[in-house]
Amino acid sequence: QVQLVESGGGLVQPGGSLQLFCEVSGITFSRHSANWYRQAPGKERELVAGVTSGGLTNRAASVRGRFTASKDNAKNTLYLQMNSLKPEDTAVYYCEAHSPLQPSHKYWGQGTQVTVSS
Repeated sequence: QVQLVESGGGLVQPGGSLQLFCEVSGITFSRHSANWYRQAPGKERELVAGVTSGGLTNRAASVRGRFTASKDNAKNTLYLQMNSLKPEDTAVYYCEAHSPLQPSHKYWGQGTQVTVSS
């Protein structure tokens, strides 16, 4: 059974930092690409940042220079380091993994809430 479990969310002040974790089990993580998405109230889910199975990273323009995704295949864990947080970063953050051979077959976590507020 494939499981993705996010943690690390919480309440942080504007300008602060948080690190999110996504522990993955049930798949060969090294052979999968993994991404972070977020969904704010009333908005569609959007891609934030990710790491391909080959180790290439990507991130949305809105978080460039502030957020970094990384992947530790030995620990089966995906990370999201978030710095210089803004109120508009408030959302539920989800991790997702997929094989590059089946990109439409995505595994999802349950999400973790990040709230940026003073």
